[in-house]
Amino acid sequence: MMNREEKLPAYKLSIVQYGIVAILLVLLSGLWRLQVVGAQNYRALAQENRIRKVPIMAPRGKLFDREGRLLVDNYPSISCFLIREQGRNIEADFPMIARGLDMTVDQLKSAVAHYRTSPKYQPIPLKQDITPDEQEFIAAHRDELPELEMISEQRRLYPRNGFAAHLIGYVGEVSDEMLNEPQYAYYEPGDVVGRSGVEQSYDQLLRGQDGSQDIIVDSRGRDVGTLGREPAIPGKDLKLTIDLDIQRAAEEALGDRNGAIVALDPHTGEVLALVSRPTFDPNDFAVRISRGDWDKLITDPNHPLMDKAIQAQLAPGSTFKIIMSVAGLQEGIAQNLHVDCQGGATFYGHFFACDQRHGLVTIHNAIPLSCDTYFYTLAQRLGIEKIAEWAHRLGLGQKTGIDLPGEVSGTVPSEQWKMRNFHQKWFAGETISVGIGQGALQVSPIQLARTIGGIASGGVFKRPHVVFPNELSTQYREAILDSYPGAGDVKVPIDPANWEIITEGMAAVTEPGGTAWGSHLEGIDFAGKTGTAQVISKNAGQNKIAANVADRPNAWFVGIAPRRNPDIIVVVLWQHGGWGSGSARMAAKVIETYVEKQRRLHHNVAQPPQPVEVGAVWSNPAHPDALGGRPLVRHAANQTDASMRAGHFFLHLPAGSAARPAPALFARRSLSQAASPAVYHAVNQDANRAANTAANGAASHAQNHAQNHAAGPVPARPAEVARLER
Repeated sequence: MMNREEKLPAYKLSIVQYGIVAILLVLLSGLWRLQVVGAQNYRALAQENRIRKVPIMAPRGKLFDREGRLLVDNYPSISCFLIREQGRNIEADFPMIARGLDMTVDQLKSAVAHYRTSPKYQPIPLKQDITPDEQEFIAAHRDELPELEMISEQRRLYPRNGFAAHLIGYVGEVSDEMLNEPQYAYYEPGDVVGRSGVEQSYDQLLRGQDGSQDIIVDSRGRDVGTLGREPAIPGKDLKLTIDLDIQRAAEEALGDRNGAIVALDPHTGEVLALVSRPTFDPNDFAVRISRGDWDKLITDPNHPLMDKAIQAQLAPGSTFKIIMSVAGLQEGIAQNLHVDCQGGATFYGHFFACDQRHGLVTIHNAIPLSCDTYFYTLAQRLGIEKIAEWAHRLGLGQKTGIDLPGEVSGTVPSEQWKMRNFHQKWFAGETISVGIGQGALQVSPIQLARTIGGIASGGVFKRPHVVFPNELSTQYREAILDSYPGAGDVKVPIDPANWEIITEGMAAVTEPGGTAWGSHLEGIDFAGKTGTAQVISKNAGQNKIAANVADRPNAWFVGIAPRRNPDIIVVVLWQHGGWGSGSARMAAKVIETYVEKQRRLHHNVAQPPQPVEVGAVWSNPAHPDALGGRPLVRHAANQTDASMRAGHFFLHLPAGSAARPAPALFARRSLSQAASPAVYHAVNQDANRAANTAANGAASHAQNHAQNHAAGPVPARPAEVARLER
């Protein structure tokens, strides 16, 4: 059998060849797609694998009081963030991370789930303000846990014990609900924002702009270098209108009582102090507050998170009688209204009681006596529509426009108001209660401060504010006005004669016979008006000292100094405090602090006598060592020079000497002039003390003392010379 040469058919060879060509074309097309078409995309992916972007948090701007004293600062802190690396199963590391950071696995999963929709390059905050032990854990496990990153942050440091907490506010992580609001359109989950007070109102200025740092990492995620850095832009520092001294006085005056104190400068609307009680510690929010602490705050029946200075809506009681007086006088009714108060009066078939039998009452003594019967009668004559009209004109029933979030507008009842809200007719008897600040009438402390301050200023009303306008750009000022609308700056014409009657009546409130005479301040033109607002339906006066505190009336007081065109107005609300005279004592403390400070600043107050240190050179040939001191001339040529001594004295001034006008400080003399027998040559040793009146008084007293004893020995009198350095 012969071997035959087997040959592949031509058509099969062609098929094989074409198949090889097709495979090559596919490979070449894939290579072209990878190398040319997708080059940019894969280059970006490779860059992401090589570079890690780490955020640099911008520190928030600091807050200062009106004199530049620091109120809110920042402190350095380290927080742990989770970097989501592509292609790495970070959930497998959760047990180790939880142990090292003292967290639970569920907490870690919850944090990751919260940021699931955020960009992958955005780090996830796991734990804030970590301890040194936790920092060492992260550093020691850098190879096993490359997804953990420590980032430096600046955290808020607030005053202790809730000082000015409601005014300043606090910061916290932006919530999901806030992210849906237009003003937070450019914020991202995890951003820290102001949540109340100034921190919220001026968040855009205070927060600054975060930066970033590009870190080069290897295939295992370890840092190997820095590629670039975009520095953070710190937030803007703000100077508040608050006076730290006045704020401290208000905090101490209110103490632990529930309520609020507001102090304003009626000339400008600048808020000098704002206190609300009970308070909270904003430092608890600087690092994320625990659920338990948060629940405790929001379930507290006394509402510690509520800023009662701008959010409490309560009946103003007899403080409303100032508004009633303006309405009655401007309408020409009160001038000729004479009422015989016999402990109350009957209106529309119902007896309305007064605290006392005041006898004959006119507008001139109705305010200091706070006679309910008089204002019942005035309310009947005016009617609810005129009362509501004047209350609105004077700023009640509307927001003041203060640059703080959450302000309420209060309530001024009227016939239309009742029909609109309750679909009921207004009854004439309701007007009588409104006339003494009761019934449906509601105001906030900040409203009352603006209204009474404007009345005492002759009808000039200013918008309250807590940040100086010159701290803001024109555009930002307009944005604040739009964000916090209100009554603003207005002028309401008030007849000067009526203005004088009202302010004189307020001045008499703190004089003997007035409802706040116990708060009289000697030497200070201190005027005001008390208010006692019932919280339950009882006859007047019966529940002011009730055993159950919740049944006691709210105690109001509004105080001004001086009585006309005041420089300061203070409103005190003491919830369930009983009589308004108790609130008057708190206001008196604040106003006294303010006046004394202004007098010190203007050098027009007699200071208590203070010891003054002076240097002296003297000679007493008969008794050279009688007063001690050191020899001035070591090798004296004569007895006079040998008796010369030098030393330092502390002179105690007699009462009243510091207030006397004084000549210039002692002139320096040559040694030859000082060598005359028994001559004092005193030079003030304290340059600061030399600049004030007390030092001048001390110098005058010392000079007179020296001249009186120039002829003979000068004994060391304990009353004048406290110490002589030998």
